[in-house]
Amino acid sequence: MSAGRSATVDRVLRGQLCTGCGLCASLAGEAISMTTVAPGYSRPVQQAPVPQAIEAIIAEACPGSRVAPWGDAPNKSASWGPWLSTDTGHATDEAVRHIGSSGGAISALAIHALRSGLVDRVLHVLADPEYPTRNLIKISRIERDVVSGAGSRYAASSPLAEIGRELDAGGALAFIGKPCDVSALRQLAKAEPRVGRHVPLMLSFFCGGIPSHAGADRVIRAMGLEPAEVAAFRYRGNGWPGKAAAITQAGTVGEMSYAESWGDYLSHEVQFRCKICPDAVGGVADITCADAWYGGEAGYPTFEELDGRSLIMARTEAGARFLAGAVASGELATTSLDIRDVDLMQPSQASRKRLVRARLAALTATLQPRPQVDGLLIEAAAKTATMRDQLRNFLGTIRRVLIGKR
Repeated sequence: MSAGRSATVDRVLRGQLCTGCGLCASLAGEAISMTTVAPGYSRPVQQAPVPQAIEAIIAEACPGSRVAPWGDAPNKSASWGPWLSTDTGHATDEAVRHIGSSGGAISALAIHALRSGLVDRVLHVLADPEYPTRNLIKISRIERDVVSGAGSRYAASSPLAEIGRELDAGGALAFIGKPCDVSALRQLAKAEPRVGRHVPLMLSFFCGGIPSHAGADRVIRAMGLEPAEVAAFRYRGNGWPGKAAAITQAGTVGEMSYAESWGDYLSHEVQFRCKICPDAVGGVADITCADAWYGGEAGYPTFEELDGRSLIMARTEAGARFLAGAVASGELATTSLDIRDVDLMQPSQASRKRLVRARLAALTATLQPRPQVDGLLIEAAAKTATMRDQLRNFLGTIRRVLIGKR
């Protein structure tokens, strides 16, 4: 049989393992399309047979089926992945630094990619003007358009849904995506050599997970506004960390602190696949950025408003060379950072990685589908968790599976 149902897509959807990246839709053409499902996640829908050759690629590249293993590097951490350099830094353009969610580092790197001629366009996401809490795919060829997409977008996005078309177009593309998106693209490169030829730069960020659209609506209502009346919405940015901000069609403005919008609302709406993510730190990107939160030994980082500062990790030789060029050009200012300080800046990421093994084991115990996660130092990370925490997460995941609330 040359074509039929995608067993991979069916299994991933059944196990609630979909990240919504859109890769399967791009590979399968009209056979699969992306849609939005309640409470507001991006999911594939198959409406025609998928050729076996395409199904084989989906099985290897879909981040709900297999997560790309970390590559070799001089340094590697169970929590933070491989790296050649670890720095803090920020865009030297103060406008870019201000509008970005942290120090504007990803935007500055994308701008440098265009200015240097490494790429002729950047693929990223930005707010949907018709539904401001949601996202659209954007291809930017000028700096102004790159900056228009600056700032975290805590909502579903499918940046790989049209990657096939971009590979067909040729040229050189910088890709900015979630860690799972970059994982899928790295895996695709093993079967599709055009990825290596046409995507010389992959940028990612530390990801806390993808909340639902319903979560964003709750934030807006907590501001005293109605989602249908909102004309513009920012999750963060215009400062660091920046406030969630909504503007209605009538000009009414609502704001909420990052600690409240994320901590009290959005973090509770994260899709299940994100809760078992073995690489939320973008370990297979060329360069990964994150918030370089100020904090200390005594506890969680502070979220008071300050000048933006990014954590910047070069993970590949190509990424390290490109980062050095961005610094030499004056577009980024950086300071070397001891990897041990990342534990203080990103404690929630370290904690989540320690518990991935327990959560995956719960899926195995309940005969649920789970992604293949070889080469990501999950066992090493688990050794740093207490038995109490591991047992609580193992039993908690089993409970969520059994009651159908993941």
